[in-house]
Amino acid sequence: MAFPRQKRLKAALILAFCFFILIGCQRIIKPIEDISENVTGKVQLEQKKQAEKTLAQIKCQELCQAELSTNGQDFEVGPCLSNEIIPDWVCDIAHQPRLPVDNDSANQCPAFRQGQAHHFVELDGNCNLIRTY
Repeated sequence: MAFPRQKRLKAALILAFCFFILIGCQRIIKPIEDISENVTGKVQLEQKKQAEKTLAQIKCQELCQAELSTNGQDFEVGPCLSNEIIPDWVCDIAHQPRLPVDNDSANQCPAFRQGQAHHFVELDGNCNLIRTY
């Protein structure tokens, strides 16, 4: 029994549609090793960032304590202690709680203001950590 031309065309279109639907449903599954390497790389990068942050905090607090004990530094004006405590990090003093003077960019470390450093450690006048960024 021969199908009329219209029914054959309709059947062909339905088959083609089903074919494309089935082809589109297939996913390429990445091997577990690739995913594992990607996750491991991200974890290592995050660990490196955290280690840098911790090192910057420690060095900033050590510098602050050294300045207090040897020079009797007046931290009321919120000085920049270091434009590069470690690469890409500055060490700055601010008030706790913050005062409007602390938000004035003229009182921030020049390296941070000029974009040469992208992170900072902020301590109070007693060398206690306020925040890192």
